[in-house]
Amino acid sequence: MDRDMPLRELRDYNGKSPRPDDFDAYWERALAELDAQPLDYELVPAEMTSPAAECFHLYFTGVGGARVHAKYVRPKRRTGEEPAANGAGVVMFHGYSCDSGDWGEKILYAACGVSALALDCRGQGGPSEDNLRTSGPTLRGHIIRGLEDKSPDNLYYRNVFLDTAQAARILMNMPEVDENRVAALGYSQGGALTAACAALEPRIKLAIPVYPFLSDYRRAWEMEVVTSAYEELSYYFRWFDPQHKREEEAFRKLGYIDIQNLTDRIRGRVIWVTGLTDTVCPPSTQFAAYNKITADKEIVLLYEHGHEWLPGIGDLALKEICAL
Repeated sequence: MDRDMPLRELRDYNGKSPRPDDFDAYWERALAELDAQPLDYELVPAEMTSPAAECFHLYFTGVGGARVHAKYVRPKRRTGEEPAANGAGVVMFHGYSCDSGDWGEKILYAACGVSALALDCRGQGGPSEDNLRTSGPTLRGHIIRGLEDKSPDNLYYRNVFLDTAQAARILMNMPEVDENRVAALGYSQGGALTAACAALEPRIKLAIPVYPFLSDYRRAWEMEVVTSAYEELSYYFRWFDPQHKREEEAFRKLGYIDIQNLTDRIRGRVIWVTGLTDTVCPPSTQFAAYNKITADKEIVLLYEHGHEWLPGIGDLALKEICAL
């Protein structure tokens, strides 16, 4: 992969991928579909127990009728005790192809008085159902799932982005949660979903996207994406459009699910985290989205770190979310 831009250029970079002319109408139509979804959910007590928290499997019906799973952990109540109605909450999102993770991190938040809901993305590592019916490739990744379909409504990430907002709404409606004290947190794909969630559910008070994925697809493709998280773009052109006759059409359609086109909708505070040696989700693709945020924001830069464990960031997130 080519070396990315100098930091001075990153701070002014606004992306190369196109924004569809009907982008706003596309997402207003999608949100209208979400608004018609009931906020009903099912809580199933989990096998995990803790003296500090109550642990549940949470199921809800997402757009298109998919059964979506999340882990839900809330501060433990005494027997007969009514839930406090003013607690903070955090909705969490996982990395590409992974799942909602172990219970421990969520229990830590609950021990600090914060209810945590961790979403499983459709058809990835957890039990959430992917019932999307679409034409085109299903191999080598979810970015290109639905790209060959005539309707951009059948892009995989449209429904996942809507799931993030629905998960946040469910958390905000929990009796123990104050809807004005809810944060979003995630790394990589989870960082992208954090940004999408905050854009589509503007009541999110604080968003912490850590080296987010799913941004500025054309720039990622130009940077020899076969060595990055965006390798499926190269796969798509190699097998489905080797002469690039539909290149402009493909990138325009991907613009509907490009977080850089959504971040100007964010209203809550944003703490964005980027490793400047990231070759998986290149910094330029991240700055393309960050630079479009008009809300209160700051970027935390780790100069010698890439797409890896970032020292101090977990503690930063815990401190900021518990302070909501």
